[in-house]
Amino acid sequence: MGILSWILFGLIAGILAKWIMPGRDGGGFIVTTILGIAGAFVGGFVGSLIGLGSVGSFSIGSFLTAICGALLLLFVFRKMKG
Repeated sequence: MGILSWILFGLIAGILAKWIMPGRDGGGFIVTTILGIAGAFVGGFVGSLIGLGSVGSFSIGSFLTAICGALLLLFVFRKMKG
């Protein structure tokens, strides 16, 4: 997948992560989008390392790991923010 596909993939993962873990975040939609994109990258690479999907293609495993990565980054962001 190209970089634009990963950005769109991350946007969807970020929106789903925010829907799964609702709450008040300081940055709103923009921060959620950035966390989703970063989570998609982190989750995609970690998932490919443990065999749940590949970074180069779309699969259910890579999508689930991207959402998990976005959830993890959202959780860490909230803990750091206080």
